[in-house]
Amino acid sequence: MLQYQNNKIAVAPMMDWTDRHCRFFHRLLTRRALLYTEMVVADAVIHGDRERLLGFDAAEHPVALQLGGSDPAKLAEAARIAAGYGYDEINLNVGCPSDRVQSGTFGACLMRTPALVADCVAAMKGAVSVPVTVKCRIGVDDQDVEEALDKLADGVFAAGADALWVHARKAWLEGLSPKENRDIPPLDYPRVYRLKERLPNRFIGINGGIQTLDEVSAHLERGVDGAMLGRAAYHNPGLLTEVDARFYGDPVSAADWPSIIDAMAAHAARHIESGGRLVHVTRHMTGLFHGLAGARRWRQVLSTDATRPGAGPEVLYQALSHVRLDEAAVAA
Repeated sequence: MLQYQNNKIAVAPMMDWTDRHCRFFHRLLTRRALLYTEMVVADAVIHGDRERLLGFDAAEHPVALQLGGSDPAKLAEAARIAAGYGYDEINLNVGCPSDRVQSGTFGACLMRTPALVADCVAAMKGAVSVPVTVKCRIGVDDQDVEEALDKLADGVFAAGADALWVHARKAWLEGLSPKENRDIPPLDYPRVYRLKERLPNRFIGINGGIQTLDEVSAHLERGVDGAMLGRAAYHNPGLLTEVDARFYGDPVSAADWPSIIDAMAAHAARHIESGGRLVHVTRHMTGLFHGLAGARRWRQVLSTDATRPGAGPEVLYQALSHVRLDEAAVAA
């Protein structure tokens, strides 16, 4: 079972991005960081195609499933099903501001009903033996962020939550789109630091706008227990190659780029053989050699040739031929 610990690094759950192909890729770059699925709705887990929604490669461990929902019984059942698939953690989404999530009365709007969130956590904890965690905002709309976040945190920890990951922004459910909610509400990292100071014996992780590993270090130095990378890790996945040595004490070593591409080519071949397309895999890889000679051609090949009907894993090697791997080794 995954044990929560200080200096944990995670890659955030991101809708339409952190699917099984993205996670397989990220795991080749970091052995240690916790990977999250996209949010999956509890009703879908109970009634839908479970293999499509929950299936993952064993290589992805440690991997957490993020659930969406607001019915304690349904969340407990979905958590029980997910634990049977071998997930290392079940996370409850209390931060997503999308219209679809609001219409289902879950996600960020649950910040308004902390007692219900606590009931959901208690039900999930009663159903599984793996850690149950929550990811939230600091508040929504006109809420006082001091009161709102404290109430939510106190409730979920009293219910048995193993960790609270806090996106250090409000969500404005009235007037801002989901995309705008990722950027427009100002970041308030000090609010998360204050929560950690008040709850020194609870795991508090921070999320939102973190762009570099130096910023991760700065947050950890302020006392929070973990930091979650989102779009930065997706658009510049090469930064994940430094996580294990920098934050987990693993030996420093240069990334073995040819082996990483070999593994992704083999993964893509398996996906194609099962009826998928190359682009389902390569769309997550375009930012891999960000800032290096040949990176533009790498992106161009993956963005054009990989999308063509019948494209195979050889496209990855064609794209790789344009990258100066000697520079990549130095960068890593």
